[in-house]
Amino acid sequence: MKILVCIKQVPGTTQVEIDETTGTLKRDGVPAKMNPFDLYALETALRIKAETGAEVTAMTMGPPQCESVVREAFTMGVDRGVILSDRAFGGADVLMTSFTLAQGAKKTGPYDLIVCGRQTTDGDTAQVGAEMGEWLALPHVANVKSIDGVCGDAVKVTVDQPDCEVAEKIPFPCLITVEKGIFEPRLPSYRLLKATEGREIQWLSLKDLDDHDPKHYGLNGSPTQVKRIFPPEAHVEHIALDGDDIEKAARLADLLEERKFLR
Repeated sequence: MKILVCIKQVPGTTQVEIDETTGTLKRDGVPAKMNPFDLYALETALRIKAETGAEVTAMTMGPPQCESVVREAFTMGVDRGVILSDRAFGGADVLMTSFTLAQGAKKTGPYDLIVCGRQTTDGDTAQVGAEMGEWLALPHVANVKSIDGVCGDAVKVTVDQPDCEVAEKIPFPCLITVEKGIFEPRLPSYRLLKATEGREIQWLSLKDLDDHDPKHYGLNGSPTQVKRIFPPEAHVEHIALDGDDIEKAARLADLLEERKFLR
């Protein structure tokens, strides 16, 4: 069995500058980390690996410095690493990001199971996993809150819906996106860090993919463009209320009504 986990390097701080021309984040020189939601996807794949003996591959897309998150995945027990890196991939919207990842999966697969985190902390769209499943023509399901079993030809999962939970059986090959808390992510292993220091990573650029038309990638291929992006303005005001509890409660109610929080 072969499992692919999609991971991403995201800014490790909220103090990130915006490129006013492209509407994208300026990532150079910004502290980075693995997307927190991807830790749950990794742990899900590694739990299935422990049960089935599967081979787990971690794949990411980004500039050369994203190698660090693949190295981090090795320290958790991942077997192989793939990096999609090319200037042509830069500025991709969700559709082109999912297309590029799907092309990477086609090139390095086939895989029985693809696992993604629910979303990334820099984009927060929660769309890449499902769109990747569509590009690959795979059965896919989002919001998986538990893995209930892996049989020979399918995985059994529980899906968190807005008003209920649904048990589903998805045939391989398939793609799932998992919820935060599906498992407790493990910590990196120093033993694995030393053991995987020289492990080779597969690097793929535009020319390595089956579809190498630059118009299908990055900012050039993205049908959606960011019109404006900016950090939210912070308005902080402190009000001290005097009097006994009844007086302060009455004054607080008046303030909330004045500001139209209460009617």
